[in-house]
Amino acid sequence: MAAKFELKKSKNDKFVFNLLATNGQVILTSEMYESRASALGGVESVRKNAPDDARYGRLSAKDGSPYFTLKAANGQVVGQSQMYSGERARDAGIESVKHHAPAAVLNDTTA
Repeated sequence: MAAKFELKKSKNDKFVFNLLATNGQVILTSEMYESRASALGGVESVRKNAPDDARYGRLSAKDGSPYFTLKAANGQVVGQSQMYSGERARDAGIESVKHHAPAAVLNDTTA
């Protein structure tokens, strides 16, 4: 399976997308968008910004679990990862986004 973006409509009629790795695991989740067009813009922002290491925030949750965010050029967070077991796993997640996001296909389940 190739990496892909999945665009979905939430129960509250907002739009959200996930970036799935080649193994089908979610490696990045977007914010909730009011419109499909805004969500599609978010997908393009992830594709554009993913290769740039400076766009990643390497963070820790209150319980110490590492995770990351991906920011657009304007500083807005366009995606957040799951919580990881350690920094090495988080950094592997970042590398996966860098590698897969630019060419990932879009599976739009909202159309």
